[in-house]
Amino acid sequence: MVMELNASDDRGIGVVRGQILNFASTRTIFNKGYKLIILDEADAMTNDAQNALRRIIEKYTDNVRFCMICNYLGKIIPALQSRCTRFRFGPLDPKQIQPRLEYVIEQEKVKVTEGGKKALMELGSGDMRKVLNILQGTATAFPEVNEDNVYTCVGHPTPTDMSNVINWLLNSDFTTAYNMILELQITKGLALPDIIQEVHSYIHRIELPPEVLIELLIKMAEIEERLTHGTMERIQLSALVGAFYLARSKIKLPEKE
Repeated sequence: MVMELNASDDRGIGVVRGQILNFASTRTIFNKGYKLIILDEADAMTNDAQNALRRIIEKYTDNVRFCMICNYLGKIIPALQSRCTRFRFGPLDPKQIQPRLEYVIEQEKVKVTEGGKKALMELGSGDMRKVLNILQGTATAFPEVNEDNVYTCVGHPTPTDMSNVINWLLNSDFTTAYNMILELQITKGLALPDIIQEVHSYIHRIELPPEVLIELLIKMAEIEERLTHGTMERIQLSALVGAFYLARSKIKLPEKE
């Protein structure tokens, strides 16, 4: 009564016209109710396959129900979207992630600190699979899953690192700030886009005049765009330090928090 196909299965137009059509067109004698066809990561299907699927949905609506799961709604053709009811699922709340995380830790007998659990949920951003992947990677690489080891495993700047970076950007001269951030990048293997992402979330918590904040955000967005095009990180790091240095010249920024 149930057929499930995911991204690892062949779901081209041939499968839609063959396997899916055969399953949808046959009725069961002993079971009542609808058949269910689940298409996971349906946004990976070609447009031809989606158009063929549209006809099957129309023709066998009395017999079959379809469940299509996708990450990007824009990759599903409008003809299919109009035939479906959309359910949007947001990121999981930490309270929802924690019980399952505790269960996995207990079953796998992994040594995890409270700081490690908090770091896992922070980096997971509501994605349970990402949380477990980071947990597995950290547990494989280190004897204990603590906050520093979790951040080191994924190559993400720690809260302490970001406090130092913000302090340098707001209070140090240009050369000192540039050299200190560059040394931190080299020592810990940090990528500039990750640093910019954390700086972005941090400056929203600082009381700044709107015009200064807007100018900083625009310049950071431009730096991030240039980084995606493959420009040199050192030059873009200079631009980041320079943006904060110019902002400081326009207003007296608060001291280190």
